[in-house]
Amino acid sequence: MPQTKEITTDFEWIRYAALDLGATDAKVIPTAEVVVENRVPLLCRSGCVTYGTRLTCPPRVPTPDEFRRILSEYSYALLVQFTSDARADPDIICSLCRNIFDPEADPEQKQKASEFMDKYTGGNTGRLDIMLELEKKAFNGGCTFALAFVNGSCRLCKTCNLKEGTCLHPTRARIPEHAVGINMVKTAEKAGMPIHFPVTGSPRPMAILLLT
Repeated sequence: MPQTKEITTDFEWIRYAALDLGATDAKVIPTAEVVVENRVPLLCRSGCVTYGTRLTCPPRVPTPDEFRRILSEYSYALLVQFTSDARADPDIICSLCRNIFDPEADPEQKQKASEFMDKYTGGNTGRLDIMLELEKKAFNGGCTFALAFVNGSCRLCKTCNLKEGTCLHPTRARIPEHAVGINMVKTAEKAGMPIHFPVTGSPRPMAILLLT
């Protein structure tokens, strides 16, 4: 059962703004309900092909301990849920990375996995745009430290400007929530917006906006 109580604050307007911009669902929660775990970024190191290749990914972002201290300076956050146009084939999604990157994977499964990922990540820019617009609305609404986190690694550049160490899109690039240790599965469950694995049908990616 969801543990988060309904929040009645002046932030209801930002929830409606998220829905108006195209989000499937949105909910304001206290930041005490945002679950941060040290083990989450470990999956970036052990299972993500973009580990160390983005300025917005570990090890170039705050650690979970650092992020906990940052999070303690906020009181509320907005959870934002989207729907992807991609459709998950149960036989593919359960071994998605293997099907994409293992050279010995079945060619047909490899193709299906790549098609799924292309369609899924193809929506990243649109979801980022919505989160940036919500961040701007929150800022203009008085939340001067509003900050968006996004689902998935940054794809604004084909190759990140790691050599120079400066982002080429600093006003648009945002950190994935899991990169700083946010367990979105537990956080979403507390908020009554559960994320189900393995994915069936269309995925429902989620993002989070820190408000104040």
